[in-house]
Amino acid sequence: MAMIRALLERLSRDRILRRRLPASFGGAEILVSPASALKLWRRDLRRVDPWLFAAVSARVKPGSTVWDVGANVGLFAFGAAFRAGTGGRVVALEADPWLAELVWRSAGDLPADYAPVTALGAAVAAQVGIGELALARRGRAASHLTLATGSSQTGGTRSLRPVVTLTLDWLLERLAPPQLVKIDVEGAEVACLEGGARLLGEARPELLIEVTEANVPRATALLEGHGYRLFDAADPASPKATRAAVWNTLALPAERC
Repeated sequence: MAMIRALLERLSRDRILRRRLPASFGGAEILVSPASALKLWRRDLRRVDPWLFAAVSARVKPGSTVWDVGANVGLFAFGAAFRAGTGGRVVALEADPWLAELVWRSAGDLPADYAPVTALGAAVAAQVGIGELALARRGRAASHLTLATGSSQTGGTRSLRPVVTLTLDWLLERLAPPQLVKIDVEGAEVACLEGGARLLGEARPELLIEVTEANVPRATALLEGHGYRLFDAADPASPKATRAAVWNTLALPAERC
């Protein structure tokens, strides 16, 4: 099995495929790559990541401004663009320049009834500067900033790349404030939140955050310190209150709970 997987991973390198979003998300054609994750060989994108599409359905409203931090190939971003519609806006940030290019190309071909998607090739961290991206030896979706440990899915590091790091507050100074921010940054979620004190304190968006086990205590303290209440969004349609951050955390401003 391991040999077959290794062969598939080699065959997937730099492979670009055209796939359509589910019909319930407009059916637009986007570019994806199994070099990010082998499951992207599938034609049915809803089966690739059903949680992402369920989260879009549950949290994105018409006219919403959405930031997708750690966009990968853009499934969440483009699903959100359909749900938000022409009155909305989506910003997709991806640290891996190769994946960011795919998102940028897909964004340029979206139908007119989708919200415009701005694709930025940058990481989000605690400070504006230059960071280092560890490119995963296996799927590129597991690539991570070296300030984080990454996951067991990296298979080791293929190479190290310099990457521009921005902060959530730097983005807030230059972009329309979001109603929803999705964060999936392979273990760098605390650094991401640390660079967003003004966003959390003033703009007060809803947050969908993938929180790794090692970051649970600090992520919980940061979010609660900014007046957010935490929910387990394993089922995005029926989130359940929780005392601490979990893998799929929904964080809502306390005044709106």
